[in-house]
Amino acid sequence: GRIDLIPSRFSKIPQLFKSGAIHIDATFIQISPPDENGYACLVGVDVERQAMETAHLVVGEINAKAPRIMGDTLVHMDEFNFFVESAEPPLYIPRWPVEDVFLKIAANIAAVVEDASCVSFGIGPLYEALAVQLTTKKNLGVHSPFFTDSLMDLVQSGAVTNRYKGVFRGKCAASYLLGSEKLMRWLDRNPLVEFQPEDVITDPKIIGTNDKTISILPARKIDLTGNVALHTGKGNVTAGPGNVQELFIGASLSKNGRTIFGLPSRNRKGLPNIVLSVDNLPFQFTNRESMDLVATEYGVAYLMGKTMRERAQELIDIAHPDDREELVRQAKEAKLLYADQIYFPESGHLYPARFICSHEFKGGLKVLFRPIKPSDEEKMRDLFYRFSDQAVYSRYFTSIKTMPHKKMQEYVNVNYRWVMSIVGVVEAAGTEKIIAEARYARTKQDAFADVAFIVDEDYQNMGIASYIFELLIRAAREEGIKGFTADVLASNKSMLKVFEKAPFPVQTVLSRGVYELTIPFADA
Repeated sequence: GRIDLIPSRFSKIPQLFKSGAIHIDATFIQISPPDENGYACLVGVDVERQAMETAHLVVGEINAKAPRIMGDTLVHMDEFNFFVESAEPPLYIPRWPVEDVFLKIAANIAAVVEDASCVSFGIGPLYEALAVQLTTKKNLGVHSPFFTDSLMDLVQSGAVTNRYKGVFRGKCAASYLLGSEKLMRWLDRNPLVEFQPEDVITDPKIIGTNDKTISILPARKIDLTGNVALHTGKGNVTAGPGNVQELFIGASLSKNGRTIFGLPSRNRKGLPNIVLSVDNLPFQFTNRESMDLVATEYGVAYLMGKTMRERAQELIDIAHPDDREELVRQAKEAKLLYADQIYFPESGHLYPARFICSHEFKGGLKVLFRPIKPSDEEKMRDLFYRFSDQAVYSRYFTSIKTMPHKKMQEYVNVNYRWVMSIVGVVEAAGTEKIIAEARYARTKQDAFADVAFIVDEDYQNMGIASYIFELLIRAAREEGIKGFTADVLASNKSMLKVFEKAPFPVQTVLSRGVYELTIPFADA
């Protein structure tokens, strides 16, 4: 009750001052000590100059410890009516401790941030963790409303060069300075960081001039349709849907831009952050038709271009494992999922994330390999329908024309112990595209598992099959499996070559045009 907020987009605040919609009688501006020519530096650039231009009374608070920051910051002493000297240091903001859950979320976000991307940071533990996880990137740019200690760390790591930015090239661009005394000392006369007014930094059109802009935003909760509830309360008084909207639109205007919402799967009270609906929560961001990526500690959900059913499946797959069964039940009742949708409650806990890895193949093709998920149903169906009739026959030993939901959902829902499936994924048009799949299956009594795999015909002869096969061998050996068996058509020469390259001897028997293969691991 001590303040009365005026909802507004950040970039529109200067215009509200100039138009008189927000009337300013007096403004108090903190500045650095003046130089010999009578020029001082603003400590904040956001809307201070516009406030000075419209206020009847302008008071300069001279702070001996204020840094001289670069950019649109110079003001002359003649622009002030009065001065006071501050005996207090500038307002320092302590750093947030980084919990393990945020490091995992940040690692998942970092996995989709490409080299030469332009990032935008806010304040809070998510960004502290991102500064750690993004240090291996190259030639990042920074165009951000806030410049904080975490961004300072990222710049000092060498990951930031600002070489490929479309505006303020070679420099970080920001509007707010929020951080520690160490940050303010580092920014003093530092030409690597340029501070510009709010209507410049948060203007979506200007944000969009930077290619591969990545707007990374914290969320409080998200529902299964893609609506987001933002944080409220301490530390978030000035943040809201308006600010998020500008960053969101800016990223959408950027060539190859992305927006990523990050949140833990559960809050500090142990309650789910991925829920059926956020309709009862304040501070909603309801631009769900343009939602792109959502990350938790359990992975990344790709929402762009997905149906409501696919979105629900994607989000359930990154919810806390103990919450997924109930979310499936609620989604069925809400008719977001098919009534016959199956779900193995133990699969969330058994998901073998340790097998997630990436590899670069011929021609610079980058492929992500990971265990299959229930939300891969449509992606696997797309892979099936891209196959020629011959490829389908080689894989399934019969002619199959359709792959209905009932059959495909059984295929993608595995328990990772008796059945293991690893898929190869590339990013296409902002979403995931499965180009390869390998799996083994066995019963509890079997020492050997039956193995099969297939690669999209557009991606064959690149080494993908051999790579995914080796991943499957590793997974099988960890489960105590003694070897693989496989049936391969004699005409399927490319698949036979993959088995021949395996690190274990292959025993073959030809029967009626089919090679029956046995690959014992112990003989290696």
